[in-house]
Amino acid sequence: MDHAASQTVRHFEHPGEGSKRAKATPKGRQIDLKALEEIEHLLEGRSMQRDLLIEHLHLIQDSYHQISAAHLAALAEMMKLSFAEVFETATFYAHFDVVKEGEASIPPLTIRVCDSLTCALLGAEKLLHELKSAAGPHVRVVRAPCVGRCDTAPVAEVGHAFVDHATPATVLAVAETGHTHPEIPDYIGYDDYKAKGGYQLLGRLRSGALQTEDLLKALEGANLRGLGGAGFPTARKWRSVLGEPAPRLMAINGDEGEPGTFKDRFYLESDPHRFLEGALIGAHVVQSPAVYIYLRDEYPAAREILTREIAKLPEGGPVIHLRRGAGAYICGEESAMLESLEGKRGLPRHKPPFPFQVGLFGQATLINNVETVFWVRDIVEKGADWWASNGRNDRHGLRSYSVSGRVKNPGVKLAPAGVTIQELIDEYCGGMADGHAFHAYLPGGASGGILPASMADLPLDFGTLDQYGCFVGSHAVVILSDKDDIKAVALNLMRFFEDESCGQCTPCRVGTEKAAKLMAQGPWNEALLAELADTMRDASICGLGQAAPNPLVSVLKYFPEELKRPLGRW
Repeated sequence: MDHAASQTVRHFEHPGEGSKRAKATPKGRQIDLKALEEIEHLLEGRSMQRDLLIEHLHLIQDSYHQISAAHLAALAEMMKLSFAEVFETATFYAHFDVVKEGEASIPPLTIRVCDSLTCALLGAEKLLHELKSAAGPHVRVVRAPCVGRCDTAPVAEVGHAFVDHATPATVLAVAETGHTHPEIPDYIGYDDYKAKGGYQLLGRLRSGALQTEDLLKALEGANLRGLGGAGFPTARKWRSVLGEPAPRLMAINGDEGEPGTFKDRFYLESDPHRFLEGALIGAHVVQSPAVYIYLRDEYPAAREILTREIAKLPEGGPVIHLRRGAGAYICGEESAMLESLEGKRGLPRHKPPFPFQVGLFGQATLINNVETVFWVRDIVEKGADWWASNGRNDRHGLRSYSVSGRVKNPGVKLAPAGVTIQELIDEYCGGMADGHAFHAYLPGGASGGILPASMADLPLDFGTLDQYGCFVGSHAVVILSDKDDIKAVALNLMRFFEDESCGQCTPCRVGTEKAAKLMAQGPWNEALLAELADTMRDASICGLGQAAPNPLVSVLKYFPEELKRPLGRW
């Protein structure tokens, strides 16, 4: 190096008095000390492990009725995560009200009006409009997807309190009281459940008096299937997980978000220990040291009940983690649920590997629906023949049908597998509502398609409707009458899927949006809509995009006369 060059280097490294040093600028988002102090106080004594991010976001939301950018940055600092990781997770979920820098604060009270199908049929649009006009400046009124109370539609949620058969007056009356916590219904507690034989089956299994193989044979003999929608044989799933190398985990899918479905809430709010015993039995079979229960945020009463009753269970069993969803229908898809349990956005995973191989935290995971494990005790104690003896039309077992819409007595109806829709209406629901004639029905919620009343004699069970392009799924049944516009029904359902698409894949993200726009226009372009439906079903990553076109295709196939009419309104 010559002298001039060395001088240049030294001058660059050690500037003299005549040079001007650039002013140091801190890199990245700066932490607001007051916000950091608030989050430190809120999370005092709590673990900062990565999978608890969503739980911590709930604490902030519950405490401040919103989540500010300053609080997000403080939480990221405490959990040693990037701001981007925390921000993208918080903004993914509908129940986290993230306020960005410069935005106005959100009013302290939020009223959510369900606008999914049954609530829409019974006046949700009018209720939403009137509440927006009548609510004061300290109240925010917004739309909400299905809240799992279709049998008492229309429904509004005030804070965390629900108003059934809602009117503007009843909703605002609750808002004015300030009592915005859920009402806890009567249920069978630990002592009463145990006094009537509860947990004896679990005890026999743990002691060896009942062998695991005998229990699995009982479930096989009854042909118990997954009751969350897929209908996969339960014993086969348990054996598959058990066949994977340890360690293994168990997760319960309680994210019951399908419009028209509310059976899991019914069982959790009435007989929670029958569910808990079934979950603990499943954990014992696959030798899982922990059970993760993922419960949708719209079920605060069930969450309170489970929190109380889990605390009463004797020590020594697997650890039960109760985790709270945050308003994302996609998390009902099993791999999206696993992502959410890990504290991330609920984006479905590509398969394979399947969750029973590589699931929660990378471990083999047994995933069951709430109602599936609810029936384990009864089937084993009463015998497989008892379960199988129920059924109609060459089907076997019992099914919990969530029935809503234009019937006199909606609700959860425990009926034989294979019952027809006409039998369900006449024998279990007291017939059609006054002034309504049976016109059509949804056999499996928003994604199960729509069938005309002329097909009322089909058995409702797994596989019986496949040839018609429909399915029963989680057995959510919505009854439509001659006063309902089928095109408007299909549009309501497509808009639901548009809102709930996670956005990961183009066929679903763009397809649902495009379909909703086309369906809202004048005469339907049948050829274009059919082509769009095929693309969504063939190319979407998960069941949301694959099933979203089912109501649309059903209208094209079974209601051609409706296509000629202008789109109606509720």
